[in-house]
Amino acid sequence: QLNLVEPLTDRERDVLRFLPSRLTVREIADELYVSVNTLKFHLKVIYRKLGVTSRSEAAAKARQLTNR
Repeated sequence: QLNLVEPLTDRERDVLRFLPSRLTVREIADELYVSVNTLKFHLKVIYRKLGVTSRSEAAAKARQLTNR
């Protein structure tokens, strides 16, 4: 079970859904119609909120979130 310090915003959840995919950061940014810098900012905030340091860790946490 995940206890987030702060809940993820809708936009952060949109970003999180793409993390398990094989898409690059550029491709995810294109899918979400944001710049690469904006996406990287979202990733930084998501990692902090989830208490992780990498995309793979964030994807694993995302799986935990969707499996409960």
